[in-house]
Amino acid sequence: MRPRTDLRQKDIDEIIASCDVCYLGMADDSGVPYVLPFNFGYHEGELYLHAGPGGKKFDVLGSNNRVCAAFSTGHELRGRHENVACSYFMKYRSVLLHGRIEMIDDYDEKVRALNIIMKKYTGRDDFKYNPPAVNNVRTFRLVVDEAAGRSFGY
Repeated sequence: MRPRTDLRQKDIDEIIASCDVCYLGMADDSGVPYVLPFNFGYHEGELYLHAGPGGKKFDVLGSNNRVCAAFSTGHELRGRHENVACSYFMKYRSVLLHGRIEMIDDYDEKVRALNIIMKKYTGRDDFKYNPPAVNNVRTFRLVVDEAAGRSFGY
């Protein structure tokens, strides 16, 4: 079995949809990596995220909005011979999204983003929000410049 690096957009979308969490890799001006897990929503090729109003992530994103989001699923340990350590491998399917973060400040757009995220986890996108809740959450999107996927063992 060889790794595949030529996954179609349909495969990439399927992998993203099957993940519960994505990992957002950032780096400030010093180049030091900073990676955090996020709940997310994915709609029309853009990744939507939310977080509380403060924290180091916003300091990092304020100095450098270029990021990479990582998704990985379908992990399954396989082996060709149970007594040969080097015969073991892990099946997986993964995606990397490279791009830039844009903050969403418009109230109605924030609600739209929150409903995209909620639809992923609940199947619903018709939630109503109290203004203080919307005003006290930061929503942002990853505008994707490049998407790449890889599958091994499938």
